[in-house]
Amino acid sequence: MNNLVWFRNDLRVTDNHSLKNACDNNGEVIGVYCFDPIFYQNSNFGLDIDLDLPFGKMGKFRAQFIIEAIEDLRKQLKDHGIPLLVYYDSPANVIPDIIKEHHITNIFLQKEWTRDEVEQEKRLGTALDKLEIKPKGHRIYDQFLFHPEDVPYSNFQKIPTVFTQFRKKCEKESRVRSLVDIRNYKQELPEVALTTIPTLQDLGLESFEKDHRSTFPWKGGATAAWDRINHYFWDTGKLQYYKKTRNGLIGIDYSSKLSAWLAIGCISAREIYWEVQRFEKEVKKNQDTYWLVFELIWRDFFKYVSLKNGNNIFKLGGILHKDYEWKTSERELIKWINGETHERFVNANMMELAATGWMSNRGRQNVASYWSMHKEQDWRIGAAYFEHILIDYDVHSNYGNWMYNSGVGNDPRNRTFNIQLQASRYDSDGKYQRIWLQEELF
Repeated sequence: MNNLVWFRNDLRVTDNHSLKNACDNNGEVIGVYCFDPIFYQNSNFGLDIDLDLPFGKMGKFRAQFIIEAIEDLRKQLKDHGIPLLVYYDSPANVIPDIIKEHHITNIFLQKEWTRDEVEQEKRLGTALDKLEIKPKGHRIYDQFLFHPEDVPYSNFQKIPTVFTQFRKKCEKESRVRSLVDIRNYKQELPEVALTTIPTLQDLGLESFEKDHRSTFPWKGGATAAWDRINHYFWDTGKLQYYKKTRNGLIGIDYSSKLSAWLAIGCISAREIYWEVQRFEKEVKKNQDTYWLVFELIWRDFFKYVSLKNGNNIFKLGGILHKDYEWKTSERELIKWINGETHERFVNANMMELAATGWMSNRGRQNVASYWSMHKEQDWRIGAAYFEHILIDYDVHSNYGNWMYNSGVGNDPRNRTFNIQLQASRYDSDGKYQRIWLQEELF
């Protein structure tokens, strides 16, 4: 009787319910992570468009961040005597063999519900059906601030379309669960065949040097995530100014920058919440500290939106089923990606994204508005490029925000941005644009 933890977007040892439940069970615990080739291939992202997209699902920036996170996770698991098997292969190909070799009777995993992850599970289920003894699966919702059992809605279809309604009701009637840990768990390291963590080249991606201008210069993994929290909360106290600075464009501290670690679960939303509570008790409590929790609730909201609406978040009409006339132009796509539009502010943001895999929240809203509202291009193509390039890509927030900015999501109003006005407001001296358009700074 042994236990397998299939790590997905929960790449941490602390506050990980799948790992905790496995450690509380009888038998040895083994971890596995798969760099599934299906996520590293060129793809049209399941979109019904007459355009071959010139990029794959997973770009080099996020892939490198995941590689670093897996290296860190392996080290932390080893401290508890838990091996992490890593493969560049489909879970359906490798997990059945692990089950047979190590007499696995229970599989623990984070529950996912979006299209690609569900298909991945289905393929694994088909492979497991061929085993003589099929292990028991334990799927656990572990990516929320407010757990699905704790939100004040009897089923997901009752989740409101408007964020403010969701936020106010959850703040009033829900609670954030306490943290779990395995700090006292230690086993003898089982005998397992060593596996190698793939490189970018193994994944078919090019290696790169980090751009010195990047405002996101960090590595993947829980260690780096906690280093960032310690810096932003405790060393500098920048958390107490978060709301005032969050629309910045230059430097590492205008916002928390925690989204990339959150996206692959190097840290949990609950951990951040409770650290904010500690900061508010020990240092200061104000509108700025609250605003980080506010943003975590936005993140939760988009997860509940996708739970409620399923694959409609990937459809042209979005969750509002709007019937707009959208265009698909390869020429416009290449100009947008390369930062060759007639809007300098858009160009600077797109060049930062291409060079670093990162862009500010203010930049994201502007380039999305330019793509979908100004150029009237299929918003899903823009979302697909973000999926490819962003270090902090999260399926729920990415497609939720793109729908929101394109008039087919949780805000049906016309949200077209006046980009030149935005540039004058948030980059009044033009410094950000000069940095990324590589012009002399005077």
